[in-house]
Amino acid sequence: MLDFIKDFGLILLICKSLGILSKRFGAPQVVGEIIGGLLLGPCVLNAMQTNDTISLFAEIGVLLMMFSTGLGTDLKELMKTGRTAFLMAVAGVIVPLIGGTLLYSCFYGFSAFGTKEFYSAVFIGTIITATSVSITVATLQELGKINTTLGTTIVSAAIIDDVIGMIVLTCVIGAASGSSGSLGLIFLKTLLFFVFALVVGFAANRLMERLDKKFPHTQRIPIFSLACCFLMAYLAETLFGIADITGAYIMGVALASVDDAKYIEKKVDTSAYMIFTPIFFANIGLQTNLKGMTADMLLFSALFILVALLGKIVGCGAVAGLSGYNVKDSLKAGIGMMTRGEVALIVSQKGLALNLIDSSYFSAVILLIIISSIMTPLLLKIMYNGDMEQKMNDKK
Repeated sequence: MLDFIKDFGLILLICKSLGILSKRFGAPQVVGEIIGGLLLGPCVLNAMQTNDTISLFAEIGVLLMMFSTGLGTDLKELMKTGRTAFLMAVAGVIVPLIGGTLLYSCFYGFSAFGTKEFYSAVFIGTIITATSVSITVATLQELGKINTTLGTTIVSAAIIDDVIGMIVLTCVIGAASGSSGSLGLIFLKTLLFFVFALVVGFAANRLMERLDKKFPHTQRIPIFSLACCFLMAYLAETLFGIADITGAYIMGVALASVDDAKYIEKKVDTSAYMIFTPIFFANIGLQTNLKGMTADMLLFSALFILVALLGKIVGCGAVAGLSGYNVKDSLKAGIGMMTRGEVALIVSQKGLALNLIDSSYFSAVILLIIISSIMTPLLLKIMYNGDMEQKMNDKK
């Protein structure tokens, strides 16, 4: 316990200081917090390593971020962007899946359909299908763009993308293990989850509205709202196999119309900003250990990262452009979708357990998470700052 208190203090001190310094140099705070994790972790100083307690705090951090994003969602904008978000999500899964499969095949040879090497190639593509929305959310919040039409589209697409990614994972695992019933089961569970979320979300909304009218602007309102968030996150993953962050986001959307939604969002953001989100971003750096990488694996990792990033930019950006966004906003959409996170690690672990990939590929996945986590907020900030400069020039 004392070791955790020491680690906790170091994370808050170093990562928050670097986050503030990062902001002063014009970069989003999350970049500094991730770099802080890299410095403290085995990659540089080896002052600490991730553990179950740090991972738990990090998980709470991402749930709070997603719940807060849901609370700030404009339901009218969400309905308006639904079709575009869905098509972006589909393209954002298909293009990286094909790209990753071809990359592995070019490196290790094309294999016949149904062989172990064929499924290994497809699995490499599967690893890079899912978007990690948390870093994009934090960046858009910091830039004040989370509730714009484009911001809502990106967040919605990332949530849908995550669900589609899990369906693809289940299909690949089912095919590789010779199981045929799992595919129908995952579709059924996904459908049942959204029916369940609709019913439970409506009930939670009615309950919180009653409490809000009886005890307006009191501490019990955000406390009970958080209880709803955590329970929905738990039920989403344990009952339906849907990512817990999806459950947290949907509960936030369900409570977005409550009178005190802004008050709840403010209280949640305060708790997240002070403790949990710095640990979440630091934990990305703490999980990184690049020792022992061979030259071949380094080359594969570089191409793997390139395919993963371009796959989202090309797939999602193209759909955004066809849906009416201009070139610059389409590029923002693609960049906003290119972050990868814990889902990529989870998928990698499943592949390792099934003997579809070797543990050496974890280094490539970790590098992808680190680079996409740093590049996404930097590029988004540059592009949005460019918009502001353009508007100022137009006024002149």
